[in-house]
Amino acid sequence: MTMRHPLAFAAVLPLLFLGGRVSGAQDPPPGEQQVAGSSIYRTYCEVCHGRGGQGDGPLADSLRVRPPDLTLLAKKNDGKFPRERVQRTVDGRNPVRGHGGPDMPVWGDAFKNVREGYDEASVKAKIKAVVDHLETLQTR
Repeated sequence: MTMRHPLAFAAVLPLLFLGGRVSGAQDPPPGEQQVAGSSIYRTYCEVCHGRGGQGDGPLADSLRVRPPDLTLLAKKNDGKFPRERVQRTVDGRNPVRGHGGPDMPVWGDAFKNVREGYDEASVKAKIKAVVDHLETLQTR
């Protein structure tokens, strides 16, 4: 038996090992992916808010308004973490008066990207993951 089209065989070979699926076909939809809030925080927030969320990131001193200490959010709210307000502040597309402001990026827009098809569920999942992470940083 001779191979007339060795390149065709090479193209089909990976499908044999993937059970006929194209790579990535088993991935959940973007909005349903497990998102690590600590990783998102490290990538987007830490530079201003600092590793521990105390407003002491490497860029903090160069900003017009110093970032707040995010570890005190619950303490300043009678011991209860203000989840909804924090979500709206991080999202930035529907700002909370007096929170965030024009100095903070609008992460709700920034988290949309071509790779995920500008999926709103993915944006909400990322914001929720960041908020979940911020809740773990609270001083009790």
